[in-house]
Amino acid sequence: MACERIGVMLALALAGCGGQQPPLDAAGSHRALPGEPAPATAGSRLDVLRSGAGDAGFAQALAPRAFEFPRDHGAHPEFRHEWWYLTGQLRASDGERFGFELTFFRLALVPPPVDSAAPGGAATPTVSRWRTRQLYVAHFAITDIGRRSFHSTARYARDALGLAGARTAPLRVWLDGWSLAAQPATQGGADAGTWTLMAADQSYALTLRLQAESAPVLNGDRGLSVKSDTPGAASYYYSIPRLAARGELRAGNRSLSVEGLVWLDREWGSGALGADQTGWDWFALQLADGSALMFYALRDRGDRRDPHSAGTFIGVDGHARALGSEDVAIEVQDHWRSPEGVRYPAGWHVRIPVLALDVVVSPVVANQELETTPRYWEGAVGVAGRRGTQGLSGQGYVELVGYAGERSEQRAQGEQGEKR
Repeated sequence: MACERIGVMLALALAGCGGQQPPLDAAGSHRALPGEPAPATAGSRLDVLRSGAGDAGFAQALAPRAFEFPRDHGAHPEFRHEWWYLTGQLRASDGERFGFELTFFRLALVPPPVDSAAPGGAATPTVSRWRTRQLYVAHFAITDIGRRSFHSTARYARDALGLAGARTAPLRVWLDGWSLAAQPATQGGADAGTWTLMAADQSYALTLRLQAESAPVLNGDRGLSVKSDTPGAASYYYSIPRLAARGELRAGNRSLSVEGLVWLDREWGSGALGADQTGWDWFALQLADGSALMFYALRDRGDRRDPHSAGTFIGVDGHARALGSEDVAIEVQDHWRSPEGVRYPAGWHVRIPVLALDVVVSPVVANQELETTPRYWEGAVGVAGRRGTQGLSGQGYVELVGYAGERSEQRAQGEQGEKR
């Protein structure tokens, strides 16, 4: 969501967010060139949405638009930030189960230049091949459900020298060797709906072939997702809740054939969260009857739910129904405290009376916290409950953003109190 999925559920933030500059390898190390703004920190979608300064000159999400696929699977450089968010659960041929997350964030440092005198408004070339006007961040995480272990890593690079980027026809988003790429469209121009996902580090390597089982679903008002009453605090947001996945997972020295179900979230815009919004809880649930649920509960500084919280229910027939905050009741049933002392919700009772839906959502592993800056929790969950009189199970992912920041604020306030 805008968070989550918004969804920045891990990206870079502009100066003003504070923190250290992200560590890059020698090939992609980001050192600001003369006249080039530098990012302040790498973290979640929250960082991206909070870094609202410098939005002048970027396109704004102000009204519903006509979506065009496969074009809108690609980048939208006229907007300040966007992300490609993939989460899913996989089963190996021997029965082992895994969850995974692979996300790509694009963050523009300055608006794309346009030479008004050039035919078609061509972009002015940059002076150096190293110089860039946008940066990319990617997060990769694996949950080994049987071993109850969690592993995550992150990469950062400038959009220069081929280190990272996004292309549209056909879609390809990449950062170093991590990528999401679509097969070319058919001769008739229709979206082939087949993508390849690749990511690897020293501990895990994942290659999946993805086949869309459902059409893109527009969230909010025909794809316009409004996050607060602040003008421009909105994004364009769609999901593909079901992509069938087949491929290979290397776990240490083991190579496993895997298959499963993947969820894709896509969001882009230029605005920030409201001044009082501190984070969100995002749910993406794939239910066994073929339906699906996405909902994000935005939180304010008093830990109250913001009325702009919203979601979408996708029925078995593919029909999408928009959900407002008042439609969804969520009761936290348990908590988990990280080794760093961050307290996260860890179990939820979700009720949607208008849909006769009543389910319990439970983490498959307690510790699924990504050690980014700031930290956030995003992990695989199981679903059990009922819809009407029928039993219902499912799986999915939950993202918890802003809790580590709240902990930092509380610690800072405590230190100030001690000084007084």
